[in-house]
Amino acid sequence: MNADPHANLPTPPDATRKPHVVTAPHGASRDDEYYWLRDDTRTDPEMLAYLAAENAYADAWMAPLKPVEDRLYEEIVGRIKQDDSSVPYRHRGWWYYSRFEAGKDYPVHARRRDADGIDAMSIQRANEAGDFGNEQVLLDVNALAAGRDYYSVGAYEISQDGRLMAYADDTVGRRQYVIRFKNLDSGEVYADEIPGTSADVVWADDGRSVFYIENDPETLLTVRVKRHVLGEPVAQDALVHEEEDDSFYMGLDRTRDDRFICIGLSSTVSDEMRCAPADDPREFFVFAPRQRDVEYSADHYDGRWVIRTNEAGATNFKLMTAPTDARSRDAWQPWIAHRNDVFIDGFELFRGFSVISERANGLERVRVLKSDGTEEFVKADEPAYSMGLATNAEPETDWLRYTYTSLTTPATTYEVNIGSGERVLLKRQPVIGFDASRYVTERLWATARDGTKIPVSIVYRKGFEKNGRAALLQYGYGSYGANMDPAFNLPVVSLLDRGMAYAIAHVRGGEEMGRRWYEDGKLFRKKNTFTDFIDVTDFLVEQGYASKDRVAAYGGSAGGLLMGAISNMAPDKYRLILSQVPFVDVVTTMLDPSIPLTTNEYDEWGNPEKKDCYDYMLTYSPYDNLTRQAYPAMFVGTGLWDSQVQYWEPAKYVARLRDLDTSGNPVLFRTNMDAGHGGKSGRFRRYRELAEMYAFALDRLGVRGDPAAAG
Repeated sequence: MNADPHANLPTPPDATRKPHVVTAPHGASRDDEYYWLRDDTRTDPEMLAYLAAENAYADAWMAPLKPVEDRLYEEIVGRIKQDDSSVPYRHRGWWYYSRFEAGKDYPVHARRRDADGIDAMSIQRANEAGDFGNEQVLLDVNALAAGRDYYSVGAYEISQDGRLMAYADDTVGRRQYVIRFKNLDSGEVYADEIPGTSADVVWADDGRSVFYIENDPETLLTVRVKRHVLGEPVAQDALVHEEEDDSFYMGLDRTRDDRFICIGLSSTVSDEMRCAPADDPREFFVFAPRQRDVEYSADHYDGRWVIRTNEAGATNFKLMTAPTDARSRDAWQPWIAHRNDVFIDGFELFRGFSVISERANGLERVRVLKSDGTEEFVKADEPAYSMGLATNAEPETDWLRYTYTSLTTPATTYEVNIGSGERVLLKRQPVIGFDASRYVTERLWATARDGTKIPVSIVYRKGFEKNGRAALLQYGYGSYGANMDPAFNLPVVSLLDRGMAYAIAHVRGGEEMGRRWYEDGKLFRKKNTFTDFIDVTDFLVEQGYASKDRVAAYGGSAGGLLMGAISNMAPDKYRLILSQVPFVDVVTTMLDPSIPLTTNEYDEWGNPEKKDCYDYMLTYSPYDNLTRQAYPAMFVGTGLWDSQVQYWEPAKYVARLRDLDTSGNPVLFRTNMDAGHGGKSGRFRRYRELAEMYAFALDRLGVRGDPAAAG
């Protein structure tokens, strides 16, 4: 009999318990013995020592599985075409794209001037041949990231005349950006630097001034829009708008016709837009004043505004139009009516036709409205898929670009001619060694305990037997109305090739089934998200897709909240839990308005300063509901510099879990000391992290052996 490779491991870390009471304005209080692990400066030696001890323990526990981790990493990275490039798109006389060079972690952003005989396909062929002679490099992110543990370019924007570029970079992972400027004719990077911003930046037509958003340095909330003129001191930048309601986020954009620059202000339940002429943006007008429970977004093209809104009970949204000089909702006129069975997700305006992104029966679809009044849908050929608009930078065209993917189809970009119907395959994500014909995807419907039908997307390799013996990885999210559509997942192939199934539970809290799906999974109905996930697990086991003893659950961020909740509610149904940057200390975090995102999200989770919200949130907050019972094995990951979910939430959670767990199952806690919410930067480094987590999962699920042989 083989000896247990983990038999002689050191004792798991045991964090010191220190008395601390967290109080609420209404008088409620809770003990939090691990509150001391919070250090906003990230410098406390005792806290750092604890995180280091957890990392050391994870290293020791994973050491025997290093060969499996290495194999998984090699498989995943081996499927990536390392010198790949994006589909070029044309905009104001240039073709823009990004490309990767073999062996390098970061993209090169570049462009080529438009000319006769130049199109997306010819540029792709040139890139594949390594012919870069006619390109202009905008940003070589590899060079910018050299010597840094973390580096990310959040966005870049080109001036209207194509000569200047503004770009926003982050060297920590906290999504606090510095905006910089580059002359594309000379290559000179200007001395102007604007720190402490979001990634949004928009040029005015004058080619000398930009609008940007200043963040609060503590909460990271978007608080002020300013205008900077190149060459002038940043300290003198003009204030354009200061947002006093800290439940609103801000963004910047130009309208479809480039006529207006608009500030978008959005909370969970309402919106407001302020716009100014791009050629003279001195004064911004309010497009329609904010009103609670009324959401809207607008775009301008061909002499009119088109507005997507939920006003007047349009739960699944409708489209309205308004003249250019409209300044209130009174001027809005109906265009596309609200439907109870179709959710309008967005729209794009073109010369001669319009396109609507919508959802029906839990799946995305693209509807084309022609100028002659006819309409048609872009076709899909699989039962579970994801479809949406690609980059359509120029409205004066007869061609529509859209993307298509599924759990068995890598990301694909098509271009279709609206007049003739001709369709061109522009690009399919190359996946080395992958043959889609060897895999099967299904769309299933699980019945939740309240009778609601929950959509489930599942994939497995052909030959998979639904005999109740297989291992399953079930993924979920279920918050913010975010949709977890069934897109191709390159790393998951390694699990499928080892006989596992992979499922996405489209639980309430997303918008897969329309706006009501979201409303039924937030605030005082949040527990539906958790019970839906558990009920999907029961369904998949009952249908033979998995053994009841071989189910792993996976979620991150708000999906980590889901993982923490199901671990408390149904620990016996999961062999292990994989939880990345988990939001697990709900009540304490939402009681602290200084923490990033808190005030913006009162209408998502509730405001615990109100006793009814406090009491309900306390019934599911994972940290507060840990109890003395047997928990599944767990792998919990976080980033020290995470701006979305602070590192101390999972740190506290793991520390308390160690005190109460009676199972003896391993609990690993990995902190990336140089990473934020999205993990380490670079396209390969994150796969190393994922390979470690997968190796842990395979070990706990009893999945052995090499992947299935090709054929």
